[in-house]
Amino acid sequence: MTTSTAPYGNLTGPTALRRLVTAPTAGPLAALVLACAFFSLTTDQFLSGGNFSLIIQQVMVVGALAVGQTLIILTAGIDLSCGAVMAFGSIVIARMAAQGTVPPLVAIVLGLAVCTGFGLLNGLLVKLIPLPPFIVTLGMLNVAFALTHIYSNEQTVTDLPGALTFLGTTFPLGGTDVTYGSLVALALFGVFAYLLSSTSWGRHVYALGNSPEAARLNGIRTGRLTIGLYALAGLVYGLAALLLISRTGVGDPQAGQTDNLDSITAVVLGGTSLFGGRGSVLGSLVGALIVGVFRNGLQLMGVASIYQTLITGVLVILAVTVDQISRKRTR
Repeated sequence: MTTSTAPYGNLTGPTALRRLVTAPTAGPLAALVLACAFFSLTTDQFLSGGNFSLIIQQVMVVGALAVGQTLIILTAGIDLSCGAVMAFGSIVIARMAAQGTVPPLVAIVLGLAVCTGFGLLNGLLVKLIPLPPFIVTLGMLNVAFALTHIYSNEQTVTDLPGALTFLGTTFPLGGTDVTYGSLVALALFGVFAYLLSSTSWGRHVYALGNSPEAARLNGIRTGRLTIGLYALAGLVYGLAALLLISRTGVGDPQAGQTDNLDSITAVVLGGTSLFGGRGSVLGSLVGALIVGVFRNGLQLMGVASIYQTLITGVLVILAVTVDQISRKRTR
């Protein structure tokens, strides 16, 4: 007899509907649909292609960060440095390309390498010393934040070459304008959703989150896997840096200061357990869209931004509460 380590098990047979309903993403998806229905009834502008395109553009950077954050949280870790690492990567890319030090494509590769290096260092400190992920990434947040301001000289980098801002350009689709960056962000979710749900690597990630010792005893190289996950998350943060540049058109040293918390919010709202081993990247996409829809809808209703933050906080607490109740019932 074999058991599946995939997040939802085998969705075939007479219990398929029940499994879909009880999947971690079912609740968040229902919340997203209800939120869209509510704002469609209360505002005239919400239910339009242009507004939905705007929502996706607004969440694509945090959504990309949430992909990397999901990889870490699935292993019962957490990454507080993701926003600062992204900001440093964006400054490296923007400044090198703007100064003409290297060609734009080389600047992008170097920026991705820098972000990957931060992730790799996080993983090495977490696994080899070992140190708690919270402490390691909190320290790395400050390191990346300081390096961003030192390297940028506190100056916003402007006059960027077109290769860096290309993903911010739009093309018509279904009567509205969609950015290429939005498609890249959605593709990123699709790739990692497949890797986590349909490969042995993905099953190992879930096994590591469920029980590191059991995973080790089953032959999984937990140390190498943990370090690789942090490095891979760093690479994803580098892609988020490129999306950030394409959206803003500049290299801003002040960017990303709260994006680490926003990425955690998206992951938690998407049904991924902070205790590891349960959740999905697609759930994080739903979580990011929930935050985007609420902020957009409340703004259209004229609600002050401070109340948007208040509601987001309440949603996070509710999501973690539901997770805790669910864990107790399955023990």
